[in-house]
Amino acid sequence: MTEKLKPRPDTAAEIETSSHIPVNPLYTPADLKGSDYDSEVGYPGEYPFTRGVQATMYRGRLWTMRQYAGMGDAEESNKRYKYLLANGTTGLSVAFDLPTQIGLDSDHPLAAGEVGKVGVAIDSIEDMQRLFDGIELTKISTSMTINATASILLALYVAVARRQGTSDDIRKLSGTVQNDVLKEYIARGTYIYPPHQAMRVITDMFAWANENVPDWNTISISGYHMREAGSTAVQEVAFTLGNGMAYVEAAIKAGLDVDQFAPRLSFFFNAHNNFLEEVAKFRAARRMWARIMREHFKARNPKSWMLRFHTQTAGSTLTAQQPENNIVRTAIQAMAAVLGGTQSLHTNSYDEALALPTEQAARIALRTQQVIAYESGAPQTIDPLAGSYYVESLTNEIEKRAAEYLGKIEMLGGMLKAIERGFVQKEIQNAAYEYQQAVDDQRAIVVGVNRFEVEEEKPIPIQRIDPTLEPKQIERLRALRAKRDAGPWKAALAGVEDAARSGANVMPRILAAVEASATVGEISDAMRRVFGEYKEAVVI
Repeated sequence: MTEKLKPRPDTAAEIETSSHIPVNPLYTPADLKGSDYDSEVGYPGEYPFTRGVQATMYRGRLWTMRQYAGMGDAEESNKRYKYLLANGTTGLSVAFDLPTQIGLDSDHPLAAGEVGKVGVAIDSIEDMQRLFDGIELTKISTSMTINATASILLALYVAVARRQGTSDDIRKLSGTVQNDVLKEYIARGTYIYPPHQAMRVITDMFAWANENVPDWNTISISGYHMREAGSTAVQEVAFTLGNGMAYVEAAIKAGLDVDQFAPRLSFFFNAHNNFLEEVAKFRAARRMWARIMREHFKARNPKSWMLRFHTQTAGSTLTAQQPENNIVRTAIQAMAAVLGGTQSLHTNSYDEALALPTEQAARIALRTQQVIAYESGAPQTIDPLAGSYYVESLTNEIEKRAAEYLGKIEMLGGMLKAIERGFVQKEIQNAAYEYQQAVDDQRAIVVGVNRFEVEEEKPIPIQRIDPTLEPKQIERLRALRAKRDAGPWKAALAGVEDAARSGANVMPRILAAVEASATVGEISDAMRRVFGEYKEAVVI
């Protein structure tokens, strides 16, 4: 056996995962000594949900196949949604441009050159109506990747649903709004208001949605972007669950009952390249959240203990060099998400390191999910990797290390304090730097980038946004302002500002404002006047 376990000459003497967890050459029952099957692994659909949140998992229903899309204006994005639906997508996922994400109208000076570039431009209820033209909102699940302006975009979605049907129909709406502003301060930057004020808007949404759109997931607590910024798998679990705890604490402090809002919390994780580490990561996160909710927050409803999550394959692993290799990376990452028990999945397109995806690339990405679902056999049995000595050992180790991070965060006074002090940001920055050094030194191999390069790259077709879309969008916006009724519009915006100032729930006022044709930028400005804007402190 000693001879068989000699390391290969092309690998480091010490092999470890992306989270610096040492990997033994062989795992045996001894690596699980002291583990208890019932309390740590258990059965799918039962606490602590290590093996999945549903008893039947994919034997009962496949994951929702979403393809994140949005480009240029509403019409162009609507065409892509209909194309994806025609090709088998089972849920929509909306990407918004940067001005929409940070509450700027398309004609704002700072929006110049950014309108419709990384997602769809949405300024008003008319844009939202064009975005979903011909799509029955009560018959489709929609995920919206929006944070600082999530309250406004949810209100726009509800307002369009009302126009499509009746007021009662909005209770049938299902979907998710990302609404995770804490990770914006940590890893991304599309925030507007200071953290405490932003949290207030989020808890207002929890309360309003519970009464008005009970099947809507009011937040998708996101580890994805922290992983894209360079975190390890362990950090992704720890910081995501830390953010989740902060949202639960804020909602309880606002007077909400934990079992009233917790069943609608959802999560959003990255699926990265280290296949078995990613599977173990998902299992560890589920188990940890179940224990946090039952033991720390004393939730009584089993649905409050469940960590339901969406997964997206890792954009940061896509390479501009030999981009066809990205198809393979995405397939491996998607399989990790499925074997890890995801509830919905987006697979990246192979050309996204170069531009927004072409139709052909988006179709290949969707077909990747369909091949896994219908040809691979992976969904035929529930949690097929359970009981693997390595997977169970790795699940335990990720949980242990993530819990140590949560302990440090608690000592700092909680997640908000940890973010304000720059602790979380610095940990991620250090991990990103270490990984880049490993790539530069060829201790980490990226196929086609630092090994197995080709002398000449074959050009591939890329998606280009029509430069005339921005002036057309601005023209539409100005036409809307010219024709709307000034009385209701002014009154509605004043109502938003009054609610922000008085502490009343802002959601009914925001809904009234979008229905009076107030724009995303105008509603954001009304709250800016009360809440101010967040300026990040320099962390040294």
